[in-house]
Amino acid sequence: QVQLVESGGGLVQAGGSLRLSCAASGTIFSINAMGWYRQAPGKQRELVALVTRGGTTNYTDSVKGRFTISLDNAKNTVYLQMNSLKPEDTAVYYCNANIRNSFSTLRYGRDYWGKGTLVTVSS
Repeated sequence: QVQLVESGGGLVQAGGSLRLSCAASGTIFSINAMGWYRQAPGKQRELVALVTRGGTTNYTDSVKGRFTISLDNAKNTVYLQMNSLKPEDTAVYYCNANIRNSFSTLRYGRDYWGKGTLVTVSS
């Protein structure tokens, strides 16, 4: 079984910084990719940032230049460094991971989700 545990959410003033972390544990052979999604009230869930095992990253335009995603392969942990936060960044942030459980499993793996952590940015 695989579990994703997020931490680092909270309340911060506009212009401040916050770092989210997500640790994957359980039956893990390898991680194909990990990412962060967010969902604000009344809006659809959207991809914020993604990083592959090889280090390729992708960001949504609204956070480009402010957020940085990184993956520690040895610790099976993904981080999201958020700088220059804006009230529009307020949302529940969800960790996602695509994981191979064993060498025998298919290369595309399975998707797992964390329970989410709330980020609130005050104006």
